[in-house]
Amino acid sequence: MPDDTAIETQATELLRTLIRNGCVNTGEAASGHEERSVAALEDFFAGTGLSCERYTSEPGRMSLITRIEGRDPKAPTLLLMGHTDVVPVSLSGWQRDPFAAELVDGIVWGRGAIDMLNLTSTMAVAIHRLAKSGWRPRGTLIYLAVADEEAGGFLGAGHLVEHHADAVKCDYVITESGGVPIPTKAGHTLKVTVGEKGGNWRRLIVHGTPGHGSRPFKTDNALVTAAKVVQRLAEYRPKARILDAWRGYVQSLHLEPGLTEALTDPDRVYEAVCDLDNLALAREAHACTHTTFSPNVVHGGSKINVVPDRVAIEVDVRALPGVSPLDVDAMLKEALGDLASRVDIEAPRSQDGSRTPLQSPLVDAMARVTQKLVPGSKIIPRMTSGGTDARYFRWKNIPSYGFALHSRRIPFTEYPLMFHGNDERIDTESLRLSVTMWDALVRDFLG
Repeated sequence: MPDDTAIETQATELLRTLIRNGCVNTGEAASGHEERSVAALEDFFAGTGLSCERYTSEPGRMSLITRIEGRDPKAPTLLLMGHTDVVPVSLSGWQRDPFAAELVDGIVWGRGAIDMLNLTSTMAVAIHRLAKSGWRPRGTLIYLAVADEEAGGFLGAGHLVEHHADAVKCDYVITESGGVPIPTKAGHTLKVTVGEKGGNWRRLIVHGTPGHGSRPFKTDNALVTAAKVVQRLAEYRPKARILDAWRGYVQSLHLEPGLTEALTDPDRVYEAVCDLDNLALAREAHACTHTTFSPNVVHGGSKINVVPDRVAIEVDVRALPGVSPLDVDAMLKEALGDLASRVDIEAPRSQDGSRTPLQSPLVDAMARVTQKLVPGSKIIPRMTSGGTDARYFRWKNIPSYGFALHSRRIPFTEYPLMFHGNDERIDTESLRLSVTMWDALVRDFLG
């Protein structure tokens, strides 16, 4: 259909623009430069009658809001949120230039194509088209293109919720990630993200005594102790917890007999994960049932012939909802055992996990709309092991979900590999489907 072609082209070209802007967020306040994509989005919305608002947390770290005001102040307000920043790349691992946004055989290649410029673009296209059509909803629709998600959102969603709460006041939020069709014996399932783990970064400082590297016998080498610390973290097995979202997700997959029961039993899930041949499912199952500890960076030593007296180990801890930052520190001490007295623990980030019930009028609308677009599909709950900006709204008791709609062209098993990985790409059919879904969803939900 001509309209389908126009939607696909419009979404594809906006996505390519955002990829080429290269808003790479290294975690430093001077990185990101999301102002580039804010300017591009302002140009995109020109002529629609929509007013764009800029919010700057640091120079260049800019977010954009536009809205279609509802006619009934008692009706719900829905916020569609996408981020404009992306993570750095390792050029050697890419088949194509990650910032050229090449379009090849209906596939857009580039950093952010999946995480999450595809949704930032398709949400914008849907709102653009709704505004041009003169549609006036009962409830208000807000579009938020936010900065800094890839470094924790402190300069983006966190800044807005804290300092500009009225601008993002809403009743429901949709952001990344979900909507990739997963085939099961009972048909395709569509995941809706209803919760995420709490990011708890810890810096373990291991102390020793300096000395000459030529005489290492019985020295108090902080690096040797640090190696033992890392090994203990790698071997640590905290008790599993089975959350409702995980149980519902696994039950919806219609796995082979006995596996569903094992993956939802806190006493058996670890052994079941170890026996899985499907590595993607094994990693997901482990992450969604355990608080995880990943020692990822080590700093220490000053010179090759000096015994180091200080080594810092950076540990990425992801705590299940219900596991507090204090619980995380207690787990760390348990993991370290008798080495705990040799280690000082610093906490660069301490966050609780977040959850939203799957049952809500918004999810009911999602189910109605996706049934028409993907007949026979089923909405299922999902918890993500990574972090999204949804947590800032969940912490304020605002139901927040991760969703979109993808085609079946790219196998569902490839999506987890592309998040922060090499060769990110999205097919243009998925862009069209998402725009169509956003349009139908907001019309259904906001009236």
